Amino acid sequence: MSSGDAPREPIGARQEPDPWEEVDMPRPRVGEQVITGIPGGVGFFATLGVLLGSVALIVLAGVLFANGVAGGGAAALVGGILLFVASLICFGGLTAVAPGQARVVTFFGRYVGTIRQTGLRWVNPLTRRRRISTRIRNHETGVAKVNDADGNPVEISAVVVWQVADTAQAVFEVDDFTAFVAIQTESAVRHIATRYPYDAHEPGQMSLRENADEITGRLSAEIGARVASAGVRVIESRITRLAYAPEIAQAMLRRQQANAVVAARSRIVEGAVGMVEAALARLESQEVVELDEERKATMVSNLLVVLCSEQSTQPVVNTGSLYH
Repeated sequence: MSSGDAPREPIGARQEPDPWEEVDMPRPRVGEQVITGIPGGVGFFATLGVLLGSVALIVLAGVLFANGVAGGGAAALVGGILLFVASLICFGGLTAVAPGQARVVTFFGRYVGTIRQTGLRWVNPLTRRRRISTRIRNHETGVAKVNDADGNPVEISAVVVWQVADTAQAVFEVDDFTAFVAIQTESAVRHIATRYPYDAHEPGQMSLRENADEITGRLSAEIGARVASAGVRVIESRITRLAYAPEIAQAMLRRQQANAVVAARSRIVEGAVGMVEAALARLESQEVVELDEERKATMVSNLLVVLCSEQSTQPVVNTGSLYH
């Protein structure tokens, strides 16, 4: 999708960089061309016919030599030997393609095409046929220690599910596409980890821990952009490990606990204030008792102590008047 087709965001919205704009990979110079070759049964029986013909010529040469026809016997013998050698070479053109595999065919260094049709096929026996797996594969990165957007060291690892989509690019664009996927995946994981903080400190801020789906989506996009030139399609990627580094894990745990305590206290106070307001409003609406401002303040203070206290409060019974 070009930049002109992208949906416009409101003015002032945070513009996230596009992973494709940050990955400058060369465009592939070759693309896959599917060929089928000759059905294996036809090639086998044709080659078998050539082999039987060579045997027949050799037998004929023996008969001619026995009858004293030396010239005809020599010609038949040479022809039989040549056909026998040709039949052996032709047998080398039989190629078995198993499900989940493909064969990349080259002829003296020139790319001819890729056989994806399963079963027994026959191609030019002088060609080289390289077996490429088109099955779905998994790759899990090792645990990498990187600094997040806040500079805190974190440990992160991920798993990527991928598949070879273009066999020609996988063979001719990179030296080893399996190692290429492994290295580019680790690079993308490190890059994503440095762009976002571990925890969000502002409302609406994306973080590695709280926005797992969005982060993994961006991770898949960046890995796909990095390995596209190698003919690899990324199906899915997931972060499998995410934690602070051991040297700061305890300090960050205390900070998280403090944030949780503050959030819980705020929630308790908010609820207690609502309950006090409801109690005062109900007492006034039903005219149960009339309280001046001083007694209202005392009542509010007592209710907040009861509702916000971590320990159970002990009631005190006032046996005197309301003001003593």
